[in-house]
Amino acid sequence: MSGLPPPVFVTDAATLSELVTDLTASTTVAVDTESNSLHAYRERVCLLQFSTATADYIVDPLALRNLDALAPFFASPAHEKIFHAAEGDLLGLGRDFHFSFANIFDTMSAARTLGWPHVGLAAVLKAEFDVTLSKIHQRADWGRRPLRADMLDYARLDTHYLPPLRDRLYAALTLSGHWAEAQEDFERLARTQPPAVSPTPDPQAFWRVKGARDLTPQQAAVLRAVFAYRDTESSRTNQPPFKVIGEPTLFAIAQRAPHTLDDLKGIVAMTPGQIHRHGPGLLRAVEEGRGAAPPAWPVVERLPDAVRDRYQRLHHWRKTRAEARGVESDVILPRTTLWDLTHRPPRTLADLAGIVDFGPTRRALYGQEILTVIGAG
Repeated sequence: MSGLPPPVFVTDAATLSELVTDLTASTTVAVDTESNSLHAYRERVCLLQFSTATADYIVDPLALRNLDALAPFFASPAHEKIFHAAEGDLLGLGRDFHFSFANIFDTMSAARTLGWPHVGLAAVLKAEFDVTLSKIHQRADWGRRPLRADMLDYARLDTHYLPPLRDRLYAALTLSGHWAEAQEDFERLARTQPPAVSPTPDPQAFWRVKGARDLTPQQAAVLRAVFAYRDTESSRTNQPPFKVIGEPTLFAIAQRAPHTLDDLKGIVAMTPGQIHRHGPGLLRAVEEGRGAAPPAWPVVERLPDAVRDRYQRLHHWRKTRAEARGVESDVILPRTTLWDLTHRPPRTLADLAGIVDFGPTRRALYGQEILTVIGAG
C-alpha cells in the first residue's frame, strides 16, 4: 500500500527469532490470522499477522517447522494482544498450535460494548481513519503458495491500524465508564478453548441438515448414507463439504431416493458436473440407505417448565436492558452466563460469583436485578 514499507515476511527460524525479539520488546501488539476454511476439508491457520510500533510482520506457518517460539508471547500477561473479532483467531491458534492466551484487547468487542452502529473492521477503519479496506481477498485460498504481493498487503492491513484503533476505543471505554466491563469480555475471550477434533465424523451430523427431521424414517436413512458419502469425498479431495454437494441437494436426494443417473438429472439442485463426478457414488449410497435400518430419532431434552420460564424471564430482561443502552443483548450478559443462570439459579448475591462468565463488574451492575427477575431477591 502506498506510504507503508513492505511487511516482513517470516518464513524461516532466523526471521521468526527477530519477530519474537520485537514482540518481547513491545507492550502492545496487533494480531490477526488468515485461514482456509472455504477451501479445505479441515480448516487450518495459514498466516499470522503482527503489527508492532516498528513493523508489520506476516508469518507463514506452512513454511516453518513449528511456532513454539511464539507461545510465551501469547501467554504473557505483560504483553497486550490486540485482535479484531478475536474468538475465531483464538480458536484457530489454540487448535493448530496449542497456544494459551492472556491480556487480550478485542477491538470489535470494545466497539460492541460502546454500542457503535457498525463494528466490522472495514466499517470501523473507514469511520475512524478514512481508510478503505479492499474486500477482494476475503474469500481467498490462504493455503495456496506462493502468495502474491497484493495478498500480503491485504493481510497486513488487518493489523496495521489496530493499535491506534485500540487507543481510541480505550479512551471511549474509559470516558463512558465501560472499561471494566470490556475487560471482563477480554478475559472471557482469553479463556477460549478449541473444541476437541474427533478423528472420525460425527455419525449424527446429518440430522443438522435443514428439514432432516421432517423426513420419513427411510428417507432419513438415505440422507444419512448420502451425507456420509459426501464427507468421504470431501476428505479425499480436501474440499469443504459444501463445495462437493450442498446440503439442500442432499436433502432433495433423500426425498427422491433416485435409482438412475436420469433420476438424478430430475433433481433441480444437481448440476451436470456433480452428476458426472458423484452420480454413481450417490446412487450406491442411496441404495445403501434404502436397505439400512432407519436411524434412531435424535433425543431432544425438554427443559422443565420452571427452567424454561426462568430462561424466558431472563432473556426478556436482558433484551430490555440492551435496548435501553443501545447495545446487543449479549453485551449485557454473555450467552454462557444467561444459560448458567437459567440452570443454576442463585439465591443470594454471593451465589452469583459461581456463575459462568459473570465477572464482578456485571455482578455489581445487574446482580440484584437478576435475583429479582428469577424470584430470589
